[in-house]
Amino acid sequence: MVQYEIKVNGRVQGVGFRYFTKKQADILGLKGWVKNAPDGSVLVLVQGHPTDVDTFTDYLRIGPTRSHVSGLHKLEMQVVSVFSEFTIRY
Repeated sequence: MVQYEIKVNGRVQGVGFRYFTKKQADILGLKGWVKNAPDGSVLVLVQGHPTDVDTFTDYLRIGPTRSHVSGLHKLEMQVVSVFSEFTIRY
């Protein structure tokens, strides 16, 4: 299992990006959370099999229809505790 913190920049708030992210995570069986950041980006903490996380990241680079992703930064982190589900944080 791997864990990554992902920051997605662009037109990613107010376009359903968090819901899109949760749906893709659930389909791939990933755990963690997604939330809007004060700077207009979206932050994701994701845990799962490396191949599934790579596929998930590819989906995030595309985003939902009304979004426009201008950048994505992915940082590998040590797994300290394991999440039981993928949630949207507010």
